[in-house]
Amino acid sequence: MKKLSLFLVLSIIAGCSEKQPLDEPVKETVSNPTIIATNLTIPWMITKTDGTFLIPERVGRLSEIEEATGKVTPQQLNLQKEIVHQGEGGFLGFTLALDYENSNQAFLYHTYLENGGILNRVILVERNDSTWEEKSVLLEGIPGGRIHNGGRIKIGPDQKLYVTAGDAGVPENSQNKTSLAGKILRMNLDGSIPNDNPFPNSYVYSYGHRNPQGLAWDEKGTLYSTEHGQSAHDEINLIEPGKNYGWPVIEGDETEAGMITPIYHTGEETWAPSGIDYANGKLYIATLRGTKVRSYDVESGRIDTILDISSRMRDVYIEDSTLYTITNNTDGRGNPKEDDDKLLSIPLSAIRK
Repeated sequence: MKKLSLFLVLSIIAGCSEKQPLDEPVKETVSNPTIIATNLTIPWMITKTDGTFLIPERVGRLSEIEEATGKVTPQQLNLQKEIVHQGEGGFLGFTLALDYENSNQAFLYHTYLENGGILNRVILVERNDSTWEEKSVLLEGIPGGRIHNGGRIKIGPDQKLYVTAGDAGVPENSQNKTSLAGKILRMNLDGSIPNDNPFPNSYVYSYGHRNPQGLAWDEKGTLYSTEHGQSAHDEINLIEPGKNYGWPVIEGDETEAGMITPIYHTGEETWAPSGIDYANGKLYIATLRGTKVRSYDVESGRIDTILDISSRMRDVYIEDSTLYTITNNTDGRGNPKEDDDKLLSIPLSAIRK
């Protein structure tokens, strides 16, 4: 049985609470961000250190970009297994080690072929000048496909590595706790399974996901994730260890015993949310089909449009007083503009509080 729509429920309780979602754009949506770099090809994630970006591109490239000049320097990847760019797969997640300044190491998520099947793997790489060499395998055999490869990797405040894995086009795997598909995974930085994971001897942290692509934590350590719905009903979820987020049994406002509904979903509107970040009580969300960067106030539930340049947006990264984002018009589903794809920045001061 379906619950009432989120809007209707909140309208009913409005008289008892001042907290109700308002899907109302800011009065002055940013439409002229600063362009840092151009001519990227399906950039997938933003990482940054000391005024320099390292941007993975789904086609199998890694680009180093100087923020001050926009200079793009291609990097060499020496991996044990070839990056396979098929459909939504390829070079996806990339995040720097906590001690990168000393170790020159990073974590990488990519698609590969084995025995004719499409899979994904998480590896540790180390930099030597402009060459990144594979050092060790943290996890292989994550189910992959032409669609729904997940691919976001981030180190949480607990110093564990979190990995989003899509259902790879096989929805029933999301409910199978022995499968790595349709899950958020959690591991130690050496690839071992943390002793406090919710299921013994398992990387699975949460399950029942369709294609989660965003991970972010607030100042209290609360984990949020974004997820693509089957037909609209894209989700923002508050992630707790061991919980079942319902796919493919429920989505949107639907309920089922033992399954968690999202804290927000888009109803009949499609966002296709991807990367997210958190700052000052808000989640900032890059949307692909939605072609905007939006914010979600975790306290009030208010949704605002932050950036609208009619481009598919893949990731968001916030540092100090600046929001960085990347377009994804070259991913085969957009309409590339001149010099796409682009790395952009917006001062947070330009966004109405």
